[in-house]
Amino acid sequence: MTDFQVITRERHGSQRWLKHSTYTFATGDALCPLVAQELPKAVLSMPIGFMAEGDHFVPVAVQGLAAGQNLLVALDGRWLAPYIPAPYRGYPFRMAPTEQGEHVLCIDEASGLLSESAGESFFNEDGTPGKSVLEILEFFNQIEANRQLTLNICAVLQQHGLIQPWPITVQGEHGEQKVEGLFRIDEAALNALTAESLTEVRNAGGLTVAYCQLLSMQHLSTLGTLAQAHAEAEKARLAQESLARNSELHLGLMNDSGTFSFGQ
Repeated sequence: MTDFQVITRERHGSQRWLKHSTYTFATGDALCPLVAQELPKAVLSMPIGFMAEGDHFVPVAVQGLAAGQNLLVALDGRWLAPYIPAPYRGYPFRMAPTEQGEHVLCIDEASGLLSESAGESFFNEDGTPGKSVLEILEFFNQIEANRQLTLNICAVLQQHGLIQPWPITVQGEHGEQKVEGLFRIDEAALNALTAESLTEVRNAGGLTVAYCQLLSMQHLSTLGTLAQAHAEAEKARLAQESLARNSELHLGLMNDSGTFSFGQ
């Protein structure tokens, strides 16, 4: 559960916030939206696809094979890929739109990262935003500005028929698994573009996005490997819990002399 609230002096003036030390908050995210400026780094470590949002598309990091599972987060909360998507780096903050169409900075009050005494202050003593909050706001403003550019790029790719359904089948713990609802670049259509269309796609920034998506597909098999590793780690965890319960049971059956006793 999350509880994002707008940061205000009235609500957070006397509070502080802590930086997250694990990525357990992202364990249920099979997909994570990306913006164009992230793709050259994301392509090095994770599959990238497109997801439909209404009548347009957005690029996403493909992090799992099933809804509600992020294979890039270890059982102990560590992030398992070299690149971390921007929304996770900015947690517990995020930008949210207002009814007036503006974007405001919010914090997840259910994150467990708010404090009365430890961490960074939201506001200075004179009531102005703290330095760290201003840095976070600037970070998200850059992401939001690039998000509109990303939407424009995807619109051009879509206009030229370069985005197609991506039927994915990977080898998981229980055999082959299908991942549905994702889209990819139609490489054949990209190679068949006229010189005029190719120039239009290039000028919009679409070639970088297209090639990043195509190159990223090499990482898809890694998700199958991670799924098996997660399954094995979960089995080991359950086995340890079972062993611990059995040990507690055995100790409970002992009397003060250290021998087993059974109630009548």
